[in-house]
Amino acid sequence: MPPLDDTKKVSGRKKAATLLLCLGPDIASQVYRYMSDNEIEQITFEIANMGKISQEISNVVIEEFYHTAMAKQYINHGGIGTAREILEKALGPARAMDIVERLQGILTGTPFDFLRHVDPNHLIDFVKNEHPQTIALVLAHLDYDNAASILSALPHEVQEEVAMRIATMDQTSPEIIAEIERILERKLSTILTQDFSHAGGIEALAELLNRLDQQSTKSIIQSLEDNNNNLATEVKQRMYTFDDLIVLDDKSLRKVLKEIDGKELAIALKGASNEIKNQIFGNISTRAAQDLKDEMDMMGPVRIKNVEESQQRICAILRKLQETGDIELDRNGKEEMVD
Repeated sequence: MPPLDDTKKVSGRKKAATLLLCLGPDIASQVYRYMSDNEIEQITFEIANMGKISQEISNVVIEEFYHTAMAKQYINHGGIGTAREILEKALGPARAMDIVERLQGILTGTPFDFLRHVDPNHLIDFVKNEHPQTIALVLAHLDYDNAASILSALPHEVQEEVAMRIATMDQTSPEIIAEIERILERKLSTILTQDFSHAGGIEALAELLNRLDQQSTKSIIQSLEDNNNNLATEVKQRMYTFDDLIVLDDKSLRKVLKEIDGKELAIALKGASNEIKNQIFGNISTRAAQDLKDEMDMMGPVRIKNVEESQQRICAILRKLQETGDIELDRNGKEEMVD
């Protein structure tokens, strides 16, 4: 593992970019939603120009992130002195002081605050096998929307038990809460070992942008084009967009359409160009095309967010079929054939 002095030379932006790569594109795209435009732009350039990340550097960044998160909990529940004492035993005086000094005076937090920005789908995996009392304690400290999402995904008998325990819950000691937080944080840290952490660069950025909302993606691409047009072109070549349906040959397009739910397609087409619509209508039966048009008419206006989400899910199908070799996506070849 690199010496502490070496890692101190790594900028905060590079550490943040490394951590996002370690988290993987799905979670990283969620993190982007809580960042300012300026932060997104800076981190994006770091990711695009980073290249390979050594396992040693990844380990150091993950460890620093973990201990910083733990230090936050120590400060919240035991104070600065307790945090410093625990960290000194784990990391030594120098590293403990470095972490505490960075956090002192700026961390206030609430119980399970570190879970508030994690995708509920991941939280379900963390808590589903826990004791109902533990699940109840976690849900009681989350916002209502996330808590409801998690509760609804649990088995019916577990739902009833958890609901009862939430309703009858009394005050819980800070020590118990802190211990449960530590357990869940350890589970959360397991996602940081994904193979995605071993590579940065253009491929990693493209994977991340594939999972980001369209408005943010367009803004980032525009920023890349303004600063490095060649880099922007390479990133776009590795991305999958809804417009890629145009460059598919008819056989490949029909394979993609077979995997798409009719209602999902209708929503996605509400925000599509006439060229894409005609391409799709021309590759399904006349009756199916009319049914699709009727579905689009009946649903009326659709929120842009819902259209983009449907298009993203279709892009995921497109990406999966190409990765398995079921279809070929040749942008250059198709573009040369367009009159």
